[in-house]
Amino acid sequence: MEVKKNVLVSVCCVTYNHEKYIAQAVESFLMQRCNFQIEIIIGEDHSTDNTGQILAYYQKKYPELLKVVRAEANVGSIKNQVLTMKAATGKYIAMCDGDDFWTDPQKLQQQVDFLEAHPEYVICCHYTQVINQTGHTVYLNPRPQSLEFSYEDVLLGRRDETRICSLMIRNTEAVRAIGSTDWYHKTYGSDTFFKLYATNTGQKIYVIPRVMACYRLHTGGIWSMIDPKLRKSRTISDFQLMINHFQYNADQKKALLKIYLQQYLLFNLRYFRFYQTAQIIRSLW
Repeated sequence: MEVKKNVLVSVCCVTYNHEKYIAQAVESFLMQRCNFQIEIIIGEDHSTDNTGQILAYYQKKYPELLKVVRAEANVGSIKNQVLTMKAATGKYIAMCDGDDFWTDPQKLQQQVDFLEAHPEYVICCHYTQVINQTGHTVYLNPRPQSLEFSYEDVLLGRRDETRICSLMIRNTEAVRAIGSTDWYHKTYGSDTFFKLYATNTGQKIYVIPRVMACYRLHTGGIWSMIDPKLRKSRTISDFQLMINHFQYNADQKKALLKIYLQQYLLFNLRYFRFYQTAQIIRSLW
């Protein structure tokens, strides 16, 4: 895919049954004030509510700015993300799910300014306010400070304040190639694998010390409000995929084994997942 020179940032949003939230997300994209051209690409995963109709309104109102990539059938969040990113033509991709939204009109400008000046970073994020279904704040860091993370940090679970709704990434062939890997489509917390894949080249993640987006917890969320047992099970599944498909040195291997023993072993034993336990320990021993 050829990156168009006149579009600097592609805003990529994936959505499914977000009729309560999608307008707020789109309006937060439209309010951005920047000195470059953007495009808005929304992957609509065959919603069964009024999400599609709301997006049709915005597409008609902003035909040169907003494009909706509609699936003919529900393909799931990961494939929807991959298809949406494939349509992106900008040098950078800014990501946000349809149930989250941005709060600062300078967000894109600040992230682009940073990435343009710092080629050693592949991703730029920022702090995020977490709210519940009624709009009340669940989490807000009172003292934001600059953060940076390497591949090793993400591998070992250090990735604070890097939620997808804050993420801007360089739109490179290496980044887009993650969608062609079979294992990526088997993940649950795909954003972690996305960051791992991007930083595997040696580039880093930077977090701007400013709150510029809202992440929403609600019962329809893909990850945030699911049953704790199911979430733990999926987290362990992702952990196993990670150790099977990413490289780590001897020290990192020991650290990963320690994480498994401290955080996941008892859960697997409690639910008689002996085969998975043996596979993971064998990989890390």
